[in-house]
Amino acid sequence: MTTMSVESVHWRTEEHRYRSPIKFGGVAVDRATLLHAAVTVAGSNGARATGLGSMPLGNVWSFPSKTLAYGQTLGALEWIGNRVGEAWRTVAETGHPMDLGWAMEKRMKGFADEATDKLGLAEPVPVLAALVAASPFDAALHDGYGKLLGTSIWKCYGQDLLPGDLSRFLGPEYAGVFLGDHVLPEPVARLPLYHLVGALDPLDATELASPVGDGLPETLEEWIPFNGLTHLKIKLNGDDLAWDVGRVSKVERVACRAQARRGIDSWQYSLDFNERCGSVDYLLEFLAKVRETCGQAYDRVAYIEQPTKRDLKADRANTMHRASALKPVVIDESLVDLESLELAREMGYTGAALKACKGQTQSLLMAAAARKMGMFLCVQDLTCPGASLVHSASLAAHIPGMAAIEANARQYMPAANKGWEETHPGLFNITDGLATTRGLNGPGLGAL
Repeated sequence: MTTMSVESVHWRTEEHRYRSPIKFGGVAVDRATLLHAAVTVAGSNGARATGLGSMPLGNVWSFPSKTLAYGQTLGALEWIGNRVGEAWRTVAETGHPMDLGWAMEKRMKGFADEATDKLGLAEPVPVLAALVAASPFDAALHDGYGKLLGTSIWKCYGQDLLPGDLSRFLGPEYAGVFLGDHVLPEPVARLPLYHLVGALDPLDATELASPVGDGLPETLEEWIPFNGLTHLKIKLNGDDLAWDVGRVSKVERVACRAQARRGIDSWQYSLDFNERCGSVDYLLEFLAKVRETCGQAYDRVAYIEQPTKRDLKADRANTMHRASALKPVVIDESLVDLESLELAREMGYTGAALKACKGQTQSLLMAAAARKMGMFLCVQDLTCPGASLVHSASLAAHIPGMAAIEANARQYMPAANKGWEETHPGLFNITDGLATTRGLNGPGLGAL
């Protein structure tokens, strides 16, 4: 068994503008701040390596607020990122990255509360925001460990390097459950790409009011043949039934036209309400209307992302049993720990969304827990460009049963992918609807 310790930590931020805005929970976003981390680790085998991690600081998604300005919520994530980086510099323990990452994750609530106090914020910083800010460091930790051993990190979760079961992380119910049994040591070769159909995105030429004019597709009808798409993720409002039903119906009409030209008759949708449905009754009425007015579109729906409020404890009345009897319903924003996963399952959620932005350590633990519970799993990104997409795609390619991946940055901030098209062409240049993931088996997280 090889253990490691942290020797040095460095980080920086990078700003990017979107080529067109995305709407998150009713808020249009036109920019992103990326946090890049580098963690140098020393192994008990005498080796040293520097692991790398990167993630957008998705403040509008992880810290939604009706009262705080964009700069305030972003500032909170940047403050936590700095605080986590300094904390890693003082860690004296040695161990496997799962052990070190778990110990740091237990400090997230404290970091969030500290940020709220130090910045004088009128609303508390959510733990989810702290997880996002900490995720590049956690990724770098795992990446560094794999590089110490000169192998893919996905081959480092077996009992030879991580002895013992998951009970030390997740409690006695996980005695006899081993992490290595819930990851693939080699990535699957290819995965379908989910394309985001944002609420502000034009579907066809009739909706194209302000062309970007940068040579990339401008409408969904153009994106489908450009990338050979077969999986579409549709963003919906959740508070306007007629608009939501009409949006799905028009996506279906546009997709039918575009796919007919390609000779394709089979494709899928996922639906994302960004927790804006007032109640599960809205979701049920929506599904009934879609089924009634556009049965083909209803049949194509593979799953539904968290439709109602993320605070499950305060929203216990909105159980998903009736909805999940129709389609898988996936917990997303609410998923921050095992307790939230268990509560979601109790409330009728049948699936869970894994996100690299919540940390490699937590993603692996939640994947194992959800698989033990027999839940549907998917991997989603946070409009991840460059290294963060490599990490997210590597996660999807190494968790058994994943049906597809997301890669939204190619649509909204392609400039942040510059250079990565050459190193990972099959992941960043897609023409047949499939992302090539077979090459995500280099040292660490997959050649970051």
